[in-house]
Amino acid sequence: MPPGAGRWLQRTSDKQSPKSFRALVQTSEAVSATAAAAGLERTTVELINIRVSRLSRCAYCLDLHTGKALRAGESPQRLGVLAAWQDTEAFTPVERAALGLAEATTDPTNARAQASAYEAAREILSEDQICAAIWVAITISAFNRVSIMSGHPVPTPRPAGTTPQLD
Repeated sequence: MPPGAGRWLQRTSDKQSPKSFRALVQTSEAVSATAAAAGLERTTVELINIRVSRLSRCAYCLDLHTGKALRAGESPQRLGVLAAWQDTEAFTPVERAALGLAEATTDPTNARAQASAYEAAREILSEDQICAAIWVAITISAFNRVSIMSGHPVPTPRPAGTTPQLD
């Protein structure tokens, strides 16, 4: 890390700007309610959170949302193959459509991928579900950036079979 970079990271943390962070948390709560109202399962939302966090390389959010997914009933096997979701039949058509949208949302420079993901999703998801999946991806992307730039550490490894504690 360049000299002084750590001080900069600390100044941009969620703790330095608590009102902004609370606004992001409120956005996340509204998006979760929107996803539930649209009929997206909690596990589908967590799959989006995990996939976007992997693409963003946010270790803290990966750890947090893997635990949430497990507590919501997601299987370790499906979480293990999530990075290759397109190459397995382990995911439902709804999940596949939502993951395609999440990936397209995470890379805003690829207009063709966005159009393709949207068209594929329209065959499976309602407009409300499409909108909700996109908002979940946008929101977790914002949290990924906050966690990365704030240097949020992954908690100390836990024994096998346990899940993270949420504060």
